[in-house]
Amino acid sequence: MASTLSFPIIDMGLLRGEERPAAMNLLHDACQNWGFFQVLDHGISTELMDEVEKMTKEHYKRVREQRFLEFASKTLQDGDKAAENLDWESTFFVRHLPEPNIAEIPDLDDEYRRVMKQFAAELERLAERLLDLLCENLGLEKGYLTRAFRGSKGVPTFGTKVSSYPPCPRPDLVKGLRAHTDAGGIILLFQDDRVGGLQLLKDGEWVDVPPTRHSIVVNLGDQLEVITNGRYKSVLHRVVAQADGNRMSIASFYNPASDAVIFPAPALAEAAGGAYPRFVFEDYMKLYVRHKFEDKEPRFEAFKSMGSQTSNPIATA
Repeated sequence: MASTLSFPIIDMGLLRGEERPAAMNLLHDACQNWGFFQVLDHGISTELMDEVEKMTKEHYKRVREQRFLEFASKTLQDGDKAAENLDWESTFFVRHLPEPNIAEIPDLDDEYRRVMKQFAAELERLAERLLDLLCENLGLEKGYLTRAFRGSKGVPTFGTKVSSYPPCPRPDLVKGLRAHTDAGGIILLFQDDRVGGLQLLKDGEWVDVPPTRHSIVVNLGDQLEVITNGRYKSVLHRVVAQADGNRMSIASFYNPASDAVIFPAPALAEAAGGAYPRFVFEDYMKLYVRHKFEDKEPRFEAFKSMGSQTSNPIATA
């Protein structure tokens, strides 16, 4: 049973007026105490969002639905053990930065590619705007977080996971997506406004993330926890499989460049004694992919035990 705690919703339009201090306080509280929040009046047109939703759902129906149903049916026939490590989702991935790959993804029509590229550009701008708002709340210089992500080539990693969560005949047996924290920086999610299922863990209880039309759900990844020295934390979240409805989820990940060196911001480390490690993002990802559905703390501890390194990659294999 999920809790009904009030999920933080931030109207970004209020940042332009006299209610800005209250909106900034709400944002700070959401980052400190939730690791998740929802933004409205975020600058992305509702027309574009409607186009993205329509084309994404059509693409699943046309290209992916039958393939997924065949796979899922076989897995359920194989019994409880096979379902244990299964996520009830149909996904594909699009890379936007540093090198886009959308032209190489099969089965996407040209109009869908065009709309997704436009949507990604809007999300990239929104991610950078949000990171600057976080800097302001943390007392960091404007642009500190985006610079921390850029690595040697001056470009972050940015990509999108497009998911469908079809109706599941055994939601008691299979998760839509198992509980995990996100490895990267800041994650922007455009989710279905009719079919829920996304939950986060807060104070020991699972809390529903409400599906709200034309909103963007934002959550913080492990890298922001490190850079803020634990002031802001990534949190466990999951997707609960639903017996009815097909949930759409478009999650865009604004992450550090693969060679970016991640460490606590000096201004925040001094205040709290430098509790978090220093590492190269690519090395963190090598560890993460093997332990995604486990606690994050041992990942941080593994890098602490390797000691501080500033320029050489840290081997994790």
